[in-house]
Amino acid sequence: MKTKKLTFYFFASACVLLIVVSCSKKEDLSYNTNSRTLDLSQNYSYDLGSDELATLGRVLFYDNTLSVNNSVSCGSCHKQSRAFADTRASSRGFENVETSRNTPPIQNIGGFSLVNMGVMSKGGQALFWDGRERILQNMVMQPVFNHVEMGVKNTGDLVNRVKSRSYYPELFSKAFDDEEITFNRISEAIMWFVRNIQTNHSPFDQLFRNAIVNDQVLNSQEQRGMNLFFGKYNCGSCHQLHSPTGYLPTGETDNSELLNIGLDQVYTDKGLGGITGKPEDDGKFKIPNLRNIALTAPYMHDGRFETLEEVLDHYNNGVQDNPNLDSRLRDISGKPQVLNISTAEKEDIIAFLHTLTDGQMITDPRLSDPFKKY
Repeated sequence: MKTKKLTFYFFASACVLLIVVSCSKKEDLSYNTNSRTLDLSQNYSYDLGSDELATLGRVLFYDNTLSVNNSVSCGSCHKQSRAFADTRASSRGFENVETSRNTPPIQNIGGFSLVNMGVMSKGGQALFWDGRERILQNMVMQPVFNHVEMGVKNTGDLVNRVKSRSYYPELFSKAFDDEEITFNRISEAIMWFVRNIQTNHSPFDQLFRNAIVNDQVLNSQEQRGMNLFFGKYNCGSCHQLHSPTGYLPTGETDNSELLNIGLDQVYTDKGLGGITGKPEDDGKFKIPNLRNIALTAPYMHDGRFETLEEVLDHYNNGVQDNPNLDSRLRDISGKPQVLNISTAEKEDIIAFLHTLTDGQMITDPRLSDPFKKY
């Protein structure tokens, strides 16, 4: 009888131990779902901020630990090969649920930002499609706490999640001279990495920066497209390509970077109007940066257009007569513009838009995912 009891207790203890070990393994595997391991064997130099701070930000940007179930990172939706945009009309969050808007590229978004004592100033460009934020250090953390995107409950939970990873004490020590992990340090590091996501090596940038004769950089079709873009169709009135951000912000409160381009007569997503509560702001969204535009499809805040041809078709004869339609998209009679762009002209404009592609940025190892699959 005693032998049977000992056998039973031994078997029960073994089962408990097996369950504990299994749970422990499950916790470990929840992080390594995609069989990823951190590789920082290469030391990179960055243009903005210290190398150590940008490196820490790079790791945090790509770390699935920053989502509540270790399933997605910032880099899951902001893909380097797509100019840090996504391939979907709506990205998918930590539970594979679709987000409410298209993921915008985050290249050059620090272009008009200033840094004062480690905190972004209130000036600078509008961020997000609806312009609800202008402080970059705040912006980079909002997806982490979004209930669809990454789902972390609060700052304390985030800090504890980062502390749980063995590689962070050394990275924080290198970036901040001690191992303390705080929310402000996490957001500051990600901010500096994002500020280093810069695109300025496209053929158009080369042409503009070096004042090179057109035919040394652009072919004849691309030149025709550029002339149409800046000339006949005046696309440059809104898309000011000579600015790294793609437009020139004029201040913190006038929201001149957000426009209604007549996508709908009635907007379900009110854009800026949903933030300000003002009917005159309904349907206004941020002017997108056209750098790498050939890589960032689908287009518009809701990803409704799959191709550049569809975008041009909208401006050609698809502009809706919304009360808040920007005046530049109305003809002299006040009606929505009809441009009558020819097929050949569309092809020329699209050829020019391809000259905004920066092959260097989308392959820059300093901006790449440091978590390697094996």
